[in-house]
Amino acid sequence: MALTTSRAQHPDQPSDDDVDVARRLLDSSAQLSYDPLTEVDWDTPLDKDFHGASPEWSTLYGTAYWEEMSDAQRKELTRQEAASVACTGIWFEMILQQMILRDIYSKDPTDETFQWALTEIADECRHSIMFARGAKKLGAPAYRPHRVAVELGRLFKTTAFGEAAYAAILVAEEVLDVMQRDWMRDERVVPFVRTINNIHVVEESRHMMFAREETRKHLARAGRVRRRIHAVMIAIAAYVIVTSMVNREVYANAGLDGKRALREARANEHHKSMVRASCSGLMEFLSSVGLLTRPALFFYRRAHLI
Repeated sequence: MALTTSRAQHPDQPSDDDVDVARRLLDSSAQLSYDPLTEVDWDTPLDKDFHGASPEWSTLYGTAYWEEMSDAQRKELTRQEAASVACTGIWFEMILQQMILRDIYSKDPTDETFQWALTEIADECRHSIMFARGAKKLGAPAYRPHRVAVELGRLFKTTAFGEAAYAAILVAEEVLDVMQRDWMRDERVVPFVRTINNIHVVEESRHMMFAREETRKHLARAGRVRRRIHAVMIAIAAYVIVTSMVNREVYANAGLDGKRALREARANEHHKSMVRASCSGLMEFLSSVGLLTRPALFFYRRAHLI
């Protein structure tokens, strides 16, 4: 009875299920984690006979422009696009780290959920360094999201909490997960990028599990109004993340006509279908927890996530 009373007084205290999930994630991390500085081949010069990502994931794949491009141009474009995705990943991982730190700021540091959160942040720090070195090795500049996206991210990381923070984290990780699973298996992709993708997929699978559990936990005590507001916040965050993944400068940097490339990329139904397919599991989860409201669907459709 005393234990029940204590939990009633401290709603943020993790349940036995939360602790069990965190303990399993900590055990998994101890058994299977990577050091990108030693696991990735950083020393071998870039082999330009390889793509930077699976060609089918290129924003121009299937367009008239793609058919006109030489093989070398296609490979250069996929390398620039892969670097842009990596740079966007760094941007969002920095947002993610700040939201998690804010969430655990005053919680019990002896608890496994607190320690798992710090483990996740450590993973994200390594991932960001890995992505930065990978983008540089691909011969790309430091792609950054549009200024509006940067400022919206600044606002989101400062105000988002609970299910809004963790579901947004899940959105970013799920979209990357599907495309990177394709890239890491594709022998057309340059080997060091395949290694980067493999590391990220393995370690992010734990992060996605934690984000799903935290989203469910926070929603369990969220009222109707908060749930509806956060559903829209998550959808807007998803729109900004997805539309920021490929910087418009990648086309000029790949030696293409930037205006034409951007026009054809925006109209590319093949790429839109790839994005929708990658998000099917995510949309099922959001629907199952009541976060696919009508206003939220507007933004998911604009981002071609549904």
